[in-house]
Amino acid sequence: MFLLAHLSDPHLSSLIGVRPASLLNKRLLGYLSWQRRRRRIHSPYVLEALLDDLAAAAPDHVAVTGDLTHLGLPDEFSEAARWLARLGPPQAVTVVPGNHDAYVAAPFLETFAKWAPYLAADEGAFTGLYPNLRVRGPAALIGLSSARPSAPFMAVGSLGRAQLKRLEELLAQTGRRGLLRIVLLHHPPVAGSIIWRKRLTDADPLARVLARQGAELILHGHAHVSLARELVAGGRRIPVLGVASASDSGSHRQRAARYHLYRFTREKGEWTLRLTVRVYSQREKQFLTAEEKDILLPARKA
Repeated sequence: MFLLAHLSDPHLSSLIGVRPASLLNKRLLGYLSWQRRRRRIHSPYVLEALLDDLAAAAPDHVAVTGDLTHLGLPDEFSEAARWLARLGPPQAVTVVPGNHDAYVAAPFLETFAKWAPYLAADEGAFTGLYPNLRVRGPAALIGLSSARPSAPFMAVGSLGRAQLKRLEELLAQTGRRGLLRIVLLHHPPVAGSIIWRKRLTDADPLARVLARQGAELILHGHAHVSLARELVAGGRRIPVLGVASASDSGSHRQRAARYHLYRFTREKGEWTLRLTVRVYSQREKQFLTAEEKDILLPARKA
């Protein structure tokens, strides 16, 4: 068995002491949103309960699919780096960036370099190039970056031709090795999963790559609700699972903080998946199991 925990969109930022000069761009809108609403939604107390619950679950690996920050400020990256150290060591935690982490263009050394050990592939130091491959037990974790700066009031993502080309090569390589291929990205890759201004703009080219090479599972965040979809491509039906924000204190019943546990087992050469949804209870002040179900993973084509 391989046990993977999946969380997303913790929005860790305290935004204490933000300098006005840092807000002379799109960040001003994000800051006003934080002050008006989001700071009362994303709770550090929920994140403390999350760390406790993850420690009890003892997953083999943790995947974080973006939006650790709110405005992508250097101080936020430092704050998130400290939280990641509490979540686990880099070899046990894989991170991919979200659109809030790339809110505006910012120097690499002041931002993503601070998370480099959690973003890096198994081979070589992290340079900002994606996708990144990490092999953990039977699983090939393939991290993509759909994060890029976008216009005010937009939160779209894209992968780009170069990243898609490298993804195809990695899927083919890990497929030949018989690994359980799990693709990680921030934006939902299935059309209709989210409103157009928050969509993945090159979802169709991604689907064509997956039609040719296949994958066993796709995990994402961004929507702040748990989603279960299928990406149908080239006769393949690939499960696509999105997880809600890990820190939502209960702004809406469907948006209460969640994380997912995936238990993978292999029987007669095929993988099966047991999904456990853990939801934060305001009454109990802890995470509880809200749902468990089995999901069929696609069989390998001969």
